[in-house]
Amino acid sequence: MKNTLLFLTILLLMTSTAFAGKSFEYKINDQPYEGYYTAPTPGAPLIILLHDWNGLTDYEIKRADMLSDLGYAVFAADLFGKGIRPTEVKDKREHTGELYQNRKMLRTLLEGALTAAAFNGADTENVVVMGYCFGGAAALEYARAGFNAKGIATFHGGLGTPEGQSYEKTKAKLIIFHGSADTNITLEDFMHLGKELESAKVPHELISYGAAPHSFTVFDTEAYQKEADQLSWTRFIAFLKETLPDPEN
Repeated sequence: MKNTLLFLTILLLMTSTAFAGKSFEYKINDQPYEGYYTAPTPGAPLIILLHDWNGLTDYEIKRADMLSDLGYAVFAADLFGKGIRPTEVKDKREHTGELYQNRKMLRTLLEGALTAAAFNGADTENVVVMGYCFGGAAALEYARAGFNAKGIATFHGGLGTPEGQSYEKTKAKLIIFHGSADTNITLEDFMHLGKELESAKVPHELISYGAAPHSFTVFDTEAYQKEADQLSWTRFIAFLKETLPDPEN
């Protein structure tokens, strides 16, 4: 990582056992961020979890805890900043738009997430990056940057590639979970990504679920589609087992 340690200071706020799930504050470029880290054992294989345009909320924390119960260390990163959890659509668009327009900063935040996890004792040599919606787009940015990862997974994420970028540096296998009824990210976007990955010879798996809309995995919302959520989660867990060391060993 490009001297990430020079610009990232971790301020751990954990007060109980070192591996209980806890929020903690860290800084990137002197700006405070608040992530969530959980690990069942020291040195467990790591998952970096990237939030949607709501910011880091209880949804991502629930998913992190679900993965920790399976034996994985999880760092749910904060890409917006401490206390920034937008509730209005215009604010969500503003915060995501700033990062879409400033890819350098987005990559700095992604590098910072990996470094923050390392400060917590995570195994950053065995890592999968996953993201939901906006976080899915960020996970693909991680892939295109060529950062260290064994796998990249997106759930109903943004699939477009910015002008001037490509997957030529990608080191990880990609798995993409998409809803065929998604009107925000279309099947044409889904197919175009597949062509890009094939052209770049990136190992990948693209899965689309019929009748599943955008945000089909988000519990307790109108968009939630139980079957697509359960099928994608089951395949994702299998992907982790195929990609990372067995967390039980």
